[in-house]
Amino acid sequence: MNSTPEPAGQQRTKPPLSEVAKASLARTHTLFRMFVVSVLGAFFVYQLDVNYLWLTGILTAASVALGVVLLVRAARLKESRLVLIGTISGLVVAAIMVLLILVTSVFFDEVREYQACVGRALTDKAQSACRVQLENSLPRQLP
Repeated sequence: MNSTPEPAGQQRTKPPLSEVAKASLARTHTLFRMFVVSVLGAFFVYQLDVNYLWLTGILTAASVALGVVLLVRAARLKESRLVLIGTISGLVVAAIMVLLILVTSVFFDEVREYQACVGRALTDKAQSACRVQLENSLPRQLP
């Protein structure tokens, strides 16, 4: 019943990459790193303070542009799946950041007052009061 294992045949190996292919792959990886840094930078700058909304907008615009370039490059040059999946995920985060930036810019004064209130709040009750103040300052939904 037990059969002796047969030697594994020839292993499939990829042919060595040419210098042009290596340079293209290195460029794609550099673009991907820049894309990840810009997406994360936009997210963290947004968390800092609403007064840096302009910087968040610039970083988000850069991340969207880099994401589109990477997506086209990954599809056209058949780059690794990790780059493709990472680019798609980053573009989703960038799209959410665009929506956040738009909403924050519309309600800029209210958000700035809320952030200042929360910065001064030392207790949960004070933070809750800040949240109530924000809810009261935003427009109500139609009944």
